[in-house]
Amino acid sequence: MSVQRIAGRYAKSLIELAQEHHKLDRVLADVTSFQQVAQHKDFALMLKSPIVNAGKKLSIVEALFGSKYDELTLAFLRILINKGREPYLPEIASEFIAQYKKLNHISTVKVTTAEPLSIAALASLQKKLEASSFTDTKVEITTAVDQELIGGFVLEIGDRIYDASVQQKLDELKRSFQH
Repeated sequence: MSVQRIAGRYAKSLIELAQEHHKLDRVLADVTSFQQVAQHKDFALMLKSPIVNAGKKLSIVEALFGSKYDELTLAFLRILINKGREPYLPEIASEFIAQYKKLNHISTVKVTTAEPLSIAALASLQKKLEASSFTDTKVEITTAVDQELIGGFVLEIGDRIYDASVQQKLDELKRSFQH
């Protein structure tokens, strides 16, 4: 079975369980926190290591998250570690967040500009994106700065990219002169 399929099934189970216990937002906060910790190389290697036994992994997880996470999230982590599924935890966390966003009609849009956007520009962009047919009813914007764009912006909405950068226009012009 593929990692994506495993992650999808476990994420769906956790979402359903969290909804049943009316703790979906609390579990989302835990999973988001876990995802950030799982990005640390040493922690990720520990999860994937066949040398570190399940008992040791459980004690590490308990020490790190025991007092901070909801009991539902901790129980889920314990079950996955006991079943030997802990190498998939980072992917399960990502899939949980993706399914949560889909369930709550939240689109994530990445905006890359040559200069940081002002708060007013971000608010205006948010309003336009929420009214757009390309996004869900709620829009979550992440920003990035790439000075090579020279000006303009690049929007990434799911698997779509809208490139309105000066660099893109210059590249198009260059290609048209070469033909």
